[in-house]
Amino acid sequence: MTGRYSPGRPPCAAPQGTRTAHDERMPTRCDEVPHRIDDPTVVDTDVHGAVGLLLQETLRERLDESRATDPTFARDVAERIARFTLSGGKRMRSQFLWWTLRACGDAPDVHAALRLAAGLELVQTCALVHDDLMDGSVTRRGKAAMHSAFAAQYGPGPGDGAESFGKAAAILAGDLALAWADDLVADTTLCEHTRSRVLRIWKSMRTEMVAGQYLDLHSQATASRSTVRAVRTARLKSALYSVERPMALGAALAGADSETTRTLCSAGRCAGLAFQLRDDLLGVFGDPQLTGKPSGGDIREGKRTYLMAVAQARAMAGGDQAAATFLDQALGNAQLSDGELERVRSVLVASGAQGLVEEKISWLMRQSRRHLAAVSLNRTAGDRLDELLHAVAGIPAAPHSADRAHGNASQSGRRSPSPLITSPPADGEST
Repeated sequence: MTGRYSPGRPPCAAPQGTRTAHDERMPTRCDEVPHRIDDPTVVDTDVHGAVGLLLQETLRERLDESRATDPTFARDVAERIARFTLSGGKRMRSQFLWWTLRACGDAPDVHAALRLAAGLELVQTCALVHDDLMDGSVTRRGKAAMHSAFAAQYGPGPGDGAESFGKAAAILAGDLALAWADDLVADTTLCEHTRSRVLRIWKSMRTEMVAGQYLDLHSQATASRSTVRAVRTARLKSALYSVERPMALGAALAGADSETTRTLCSAGRCAGLAFQLRDDLLGVFGDPQLTGKPSGGDIREGKRTYLMAVAQARAMAGGDQAAATFLDQALGNAQLSDGELERVRSVLVASGAQGLVEEKISWLMRQSRRHLAAVSLNRTAGDRLDELLHAVAGIPAAPHSADRAHGNASQSGRRSPSPLITSPPADGEST
C-alpha cells in the first residue's frame, strides 16, 4: 500500500476542475482501481488507509452510477457525500471493528472486514450530516456543515429559500450515505452463520442510533434534567454505534463465541459511555481548533447532556437556585455571549459537575479494562484494542499487566457490566 495514499489525506486525489461556492474540488473517477488487500498484516500497519482504499473503490462505483442517473444529482449530492466521507475523521469505528477481529482470530476475511468498516464510515457520514442539521451547527471538521454548504451553493443566505433548500438537501444526502452503507453490507460475501450475526448487529445499530437521536431532541423539547435519561441518550445515540457495535461486528466476523462477544461488548459499552462523556466535556471546554466545532456549541444548541444534568442537580441540592436558573436560561440560547458562556463553565466547575464527569470517565475505563482482561485475546491486537478504548475516552492507557488480555486473567469474581446508568448515584444526582 506504500505510495498509494498518505495517512490523513483522502486516498482519492482531488482533480483540477469544478469547485463549489466553498472552493472545494469535486471528486471524480480515479484513474487507478486499488488492488484488493488480502494480507491482514498490511492492514495492521494502517487501518485508516486500508479502509480509505476500499471506500475509494466503492465510492467510485457509486459516483459512476449517480452520474448515469443524473449529472446534477451526482455533482451536488453524491460527490459531496463521497468527498465528506473520504476527507475527514479518524475512522475510529473502523479501527474498533478491525482490532476486535484481529484480537479474536488469526485468519480474518480481510475484504469482508474492510467492506463492513467502510459501511460504518458511511453510517457516520449520515449521522453527522443529520446531527448538524438538527442541531443547527454551521461547521463540521472546520468547514461548512452539509446543509450550510448546500444553502451557500444556491443562494446568498437565509430568507430567500436557500436555507430551506439546504436543510432538505442535507436530509437527502444523509439518506444516500445510509443507503450506500446498507448496500455495502448487503453485498458482502459471508457464510450464512456470520451473515446472520452481522445483520442482527447492523439492524440493531441503525435503530439504536435513531432512537438516541430522538431522545436527544425529546430531552431538549421537554427540558429534561434527568441524569438517567441523559446517560440513556448518550448510550443509544453514540456509545453503542461508536464503540460497542463495531466491536460486536469484529467479534462476529472472527467467529467469537457468545461469552467472549458479551465480555468484549461490555468493555466497549463502558468505553463508549466514557467517549460520549468526554465529548460532552469537549463541547463546553474544548478547543475549536482541535474539535472542529465551536466551543460552547452544545450549550447554545440546548443539549441536555449528563454534564449539564449533574450541574443542575447539584446546584439545586446545594440551594443555589440562581445557578440552576442561569443554567436553564443559558441552555438553548443561541445568542449566548462569550461572557455568559464563561460563566456557564464556572458553574460547571464550581458545582463539581466537571470533576464528577471526569471521575465517571475514569471509573468506566477501569471497568472497560477489567472486561477486556477477562477474555483470551491475541497479545498485540488486544493491547492495541485497549489503547483505542482509552484513546476515545481521552485517557492514556496505563502499561499492560503481564496477564492482561492474553488468556491468563483471573475469571473469578467477574461481574456483569455496571454501566453508568446503574451505578450508585453520586451526591446531588437525580433520576
